[in-house]
Amino acid sequence: MIGFYDYTVILTYLSLLSATTGIVVALSGGGHPYYGCFFLLFSGLCDAFDGKVARTKKARTRTEMNFGIQIDSLSDLVAFGVLPACIGTALIRVSPLINAALMGISIPWHIAAGKLCLHAVLVLYVLTAMIRLAYFNVTEQERQTTETGARTDYLGLPVTSAALIFPFVLLLQYILPADITLFYLGTAVLTGLLFISPFHVRKPGLRGILVMVGIGAVEFLLLLIWKVLCR
Repeated sequence: MIGFYDYTVILTYLSLLSATTGIVVALSGGGHPYYGCFFLLFSGLCDAFDGKVARTKKARTRTEMNFGIQIDSLSDLVAFGVLPACIGTALIRVSPLINAALMGISIPWHIAAGKLCLHAVLVLYVLTAMIRLAYFNVTEQERQTTETGARTDYLGLPVTSAALIFPFVLLLQYILPADITLFYLGTAVLTGLLFISPFHVRKPGLRGILVMVGIGAVEFLLLLIWKVLCR
């Protein structure tokens, strides 16, 4: 078989499997955005440590290293680009505010145009995530020809930040009485713009990664508790 299947790529594969499962769950039935969010958080957990696990293998070939870079970005596009967009689609489906507004429109093509505009926001979000990841791949390959060791900063907001941003937005639904769907879409616009904005973000060390994992764990538990209480 082509490809690599040792322990250095397992977390990346698990992240992709979690993301695709989350997409199916979020879009099944009438839409389950909050269930899809659990898989987004798990993908973020896998991504937090996949690079560190891969670097523990000292005898990696150049092909193995390049393969790892490529599958990491491909997995990230699905997990932190497509999955948040699908969660947004599920929110649109179940949104009381949007459904009530659309029911008040008597012209069918106006309803279709309204839904298309809302989904266009999510499509553009995926596009910015793809551009950010492709740019990272190109610059990382160029950097490795002149530098050794891991990079110390990123240009633009890393797409993996979506694993913490969007669950936080969904948690607001349990605090605010208003429907947060439009706020979620607005967050997708802002996050997408930050993906492709030329500002430097310091790469977190182990302590920073553990802090983010802790935040993700809290978000996971709060979502789980509230979903159980809302049954």
